[in-house]
Amino acid sequence: MLLGCIGDDFTGSSDLANTLAKAGMRTVQYSGVPQGPADPQVQAGVVSLKTRSIPAADAIAQSLKALEWLQAQGCEQIYFKYCSTFDSTADGNIGPVAEALADALDARAVIVCPAFPGTGRSIYQGHLFVKDVLLSESGMQNHPLTPMTDPDIRRVLATQSSGPVGHVDAATVLTGAQAIRARLDTEFAAGKRLIVVDALQDADLMQIGAAAKGLELVTGGSGAALGLPINFGITARDSTSWTGEHGKCVVLSGSCSIATRGQIAHHKMSHPAMEVSADMLFGREITAQTAADWAMNAEGLPLVYSSADPEAVKVAQDKYGRDESAEKFEHFFADVARMCTEQGARKLLTAGGETSGAVVEGLSLTQLEIGPEIDPGVPALRAREGLVLALKSGNFGSVEYFEKAAKILDGTQP
Repeated sequence: MLLGCIGDDFTGSSDLANTLAKAGMRTVQYSGVPQGPADPQVQAGVVSLKTRSIPAADAIAQSLKALEWLQAQGCEQIYFKYCSTFDSTADGNIGPVAEALADALDARAVIVCPAFPGTGRSIYQGHLFVKDVLLSESGMQNHPLTPMTDPDIRRVLATQSSGPVGHVDAATVLTGAQAIRARLDTEFAAGKRLIVVDALQDADLMQIGAAAKGLELVTGGSGAALGLPINFGITARDSTSWTGEHGKCVVLSGSCSIATRGQIAHHKMSHPAMEVSADMLFGREITAQTAADWAMNAEGLPLVYSSADPEAVKVAQDKYGRDESAEKFEHFFADVARMCTEQGARKLLTAGGETSGAVVEGLSLTQLEIGPEIDPGVPALRAREGLVLALKSGNFGSVEYFEKAAKILDGTQP
């Protein structure tokens, strides 16, 4: 294994695995830290954790355990993957985990670059944009667990870190890899180990990747990994064939993002949908069994969703508690997924990082084979014989994503 990756959620990890596989690396996504050694043919291993919203100390402990396993596989470089919208709070977990990994690796300058131009995420003068608006105006300010109200990644990271945060500006990035590396070295010499790097286009990410050659630790969204495979002498190759699975497909969505709510509204116009509210769950008006039975008996492409607008989410959190609400829905979706597969579902689509993580853990999946890309950042995945799935970040995907994903999982659309 050449490149060892640690992802703080399951959707982001599949996004990263997709990026590396497209760039030519033989990539496997693991659910949690594996118990045994990796297949020697694997060039990039992505250990998927569920550490984005847990206490920072727990996130650090799990990440260091993943690091230990990846080092045992012989990895030459470590990549810490987090969301391209830098989902975190004043307490972490991006800064604390990045610093802990840097300490364990005795790392020099550490790149911090959540940019992903393919999905509209760019960084300019240290500020994160989502398409043409600042992060704090993109809808992420209403995220139920990690509201992002400051678009300046340097300031956000500084509140989570023990040391000062550096910066490589866009003008330097446009000059190329040598200039980027020189600025990284200068910032590190000035006592700044975590260094935010601007990126506006994929070409910038390729130069950042070249500048990262030989660095012990790199951090970012999946986009910042775009230029890493070539450092190991690996270039893109034809992807392996994808056969898919025929049979029942069920959609499960716990994401409250603007993109996912738009996808749900579009999907409901021609497919059956069941909305599940916090009141329904806490009041026991619905159970995972009734939802699974409904989905398996419904025609077409059934959707079970809890996605709601920010006002409704806040009301539920105030009534039942933020953590209690999140845990209730995660257990619900994990149980629905398990019951649907037990009843014969062969394809699952999930929307939302926490929902996807709960489903993967609920199904006790250990590793995922990377298939074709459905939309930027979202690959098809094979869990095992008879089960394929797609784990979508809430903000990703076109408006008709669910229908498109189902066809690709089925193997009827390349």
